[in-house]
Amino acid sequence: MEESRSEWFNTLPCNGRIYRLIDGAVDVRSKKSRISAIVALGASGDPRAVRSLVAACNDADPEIRWHATEALWKLRSGRAVNALVERLKDKSEQPHTRQRAADALATIRSFSAIEELKNRLTDAEEEPAIRSYVAEVMERTGIP
Repeated sequence: MEESRSEWFNTLPCNGRIYRLIDGAVDVRSKKSRISAIVALGASGDPRAVRSLVAACNDADPEIRWHATEALWKLRSGRAVNALVERLKDKSEQPHTRQRAADALATIRSFSAIEELKNRLTDAEEEPAIRSYVAEVMERTGIP
């Protein structure tokens, strides 16, 4: 879903360090530089980083997906819920990435985030370790 141009973060200046980091997160020159940019975007607290981090959640490289999920957990943006749900639901994803997606969804606490956590918890076909982790996250964050 494309965001409206009237959103406040689209009116921010299009220069400076954040845009160099956003470009670096999607630049395919080197995996190491992409990871550095993704980590910095997560630490930035800047909502303009969310779109490129969401895109990185769908990268073919599992390490890039891990760092993007971690960065989105730090940003705590509701705009990342769909990408985080995809990471959590993907049973072929690495367990630590799925766990971090659960952490992020519990932190965001939107209706759809909580619903997906409940779905993972009650899905009889879900891996027991993920169900257990989701239960722990929900308890730790006070989600009923």
